[in-house]
Amino acid sequence: MTEAIVKHRVPLFELALIFLKLGTIAFGGPAAHIAMMEDEFVRKRRWITKEDFLDRVAAASLIPGPSSTEVGIFIGHSLRGWPGLLVAGTCFIIPAAVLVSLIARAYVRFGSLPQAEGVLRAIKPVVIAIIIQALWNLGRTAAKTPVLALIGCVAAVLNFAGLGPLFVLIIAGAGSGITWWLRKGRSFPAALCGIGLPKMFSKAGLAALVVAATIVPVSMVRLFFSFLKIGSIVFGSGYVLLAFLRSEFVDHLHWLTEKQLIDSVAVGQFTPGPVFTTATFIGYLVGGLPGAFFATAGIFLPGFVFVAIGGPLIPKIRRSPLAGAVLDGIVVGSLALMAVVAWQLGRGSITDGLTAAILVFSLIALFRIKVNSAWLILGAGIVGWIARG
Repeated sequence: MTEAIVKHRVPLFELALIFLKLGTIAFGGPAAHIAMMEDEFVRKRRWITKEDFLDRVAAASLIPGPSSTEVGIFIGHSLRGWPGLLVAGTCFIIPAAVLVSLIARAYVRFGSLPQAEGVLRAIKPVVIAIIIQALWNLGRTAAKTPVLALIGCVAAVLNFAGLGPLFVLIIAGAGSGITWWLRKGRSFPAALCGIGLPKMFSKAGLAALVVAATIVPVSMVRLFFSFLKIGSIVFGSGYVLLAFLRSEFVDHLHWLTEKQLIDSVAVGQFTPGPVFTTATFIGYLVGGLPGAFFATAGIFLPGFVFVAIGGPLIPKIRRSPLAGAVLDGIVVGSLALMAVVAWQLGRGSITDGLTAAILVFSLIALFRIKVNSAWLILGAGIVGWIARG
C-alpha cells in the first residue's frame, strides 16, 4: 500500500506552512530532517502511511541530490501532485537559503563566521533523540520479516565497514529481491514486467546530462550550470559534496580559497534545513544575492526533476512483487544508514554530562511526554547559548 491516507484534500497553504517550519527548525542533517518529516506527516497528521513514507525515503536515497529535500518533494507530490511538489520543495529550502545568505553577508563584511558552537553542541543530542524515535517508529514497519531485519543489520555493518551508501542500498535491494525470487521461484523478467524502469532511467540519464557549460568568465550562467552539474551527480553526505565543490570552485575555476570552501560547508552543516544550502553561501561569495539565487536554484533543480520522473513510478513498482521486494530491501537499508549516522553523530556529540543529560531528557520527552521536537530544539539552543556564556 503506497497511497496517502489523508481523508481530505490537503490545503497547499497548510502544506507550505509545515515545510516552512521544518526548513526553519530542521537542524542535524538529512537523517534528522527525515525523522521530523515522519513526525509531522505520518504520526501527527496521518496524511501518509508509514509504508508510503518509507517508499519515498528509499526512492530519495537512490537518486542524486539532497535526500531529505527530495523526501519532502516526494511528500508534496504524493499529497497534491505538481503544485505540492513545488510548494513542499521550495518552502523547505527558502528559510535555510535566506538564513545562509544573511550569514554570507556578515562573512563578506567581517571575514569570519558567527560563533555558534555552543548552540550547535546542545542541539545535536536532541537531533540524535529525534532520529532514534523515527528509527523506532519506522523500523517496526520496515523490518516486517526476519529476513528484512537481517538485511538491515548487514547493511549497517557494511556501512560501518566503509562501504558507500549507494552500494549499501544496492546490496540491500538485491538481497531482498533474490530472497523473494528464490522463495517464489518466479521468472525474473516476468516479475519486473510493467514497471517502466527503462523509461525512467532514460529520462533520468537525460536530466543528468544537462550539465555542460562552456568556459566563460565568472557569470551567473556559469555559476548556475556548475551547481546544476553538482546537483545532478552527487550522492552521499556533505563530505562527498565537499569533494565536488573543491574540484569545481577551488581547483578548476579558482573562485574560492580553501578556507572559504571549508567555511561554506560549515555554514551548511550548522544551519537548519538542507545541507546543500552550502551552494547559497558560495553563490553569495561569488556574486552577491543574484549569485546566491542562481547557485541555490542550480543545485536543487535536479532533485525536483528526478522526483517528478520517479514519483509516479513508485505505485507501479509496488504492484510488481519482485520490484516491491527489492524496494523493501532498499527501505531497510535506508534505515540502517540512518542508524549509522545517529551512532556517528552521537559518538562525536555526547562528550560530557551536559550533552548526555540533554539526550536522556529528549528521549524521555519524545517517547513518554510526546513533546514537539521544535520546542526541544529551541530549548536546547537556549541552554547551549547560556552554557557557552
